Amino acid sequence: MLTIQEINERASNKAFAKILGIRAKQINLKKDLKNGLYGSITKEEMQLLIKQNNIEIDVWNYIAKLIETDNNGIR
Repeated sequence: MLTIQEINERASNKAFAKILGIRAKQINLKKDLKNGLYGSITKEEMQLLIKQNNIEIDVWNYIAKLIETDNNGIR
């Protein structure tokens, strides 16, 4: 069985991995937008995807902050 501290550490690692993954996706989306590579979607839809990714990053940063400041999982 994992300790609270171990669970906290794993949760933190997962949150930061998710943030890195979304940021990598964001870089690719912005590059595709700049180069006009939208595939089967419109430029406006591509811009909406980028906006949604920004929101996802904000949410996951908030989750990571909550995990990092969780008093039950003292580091």
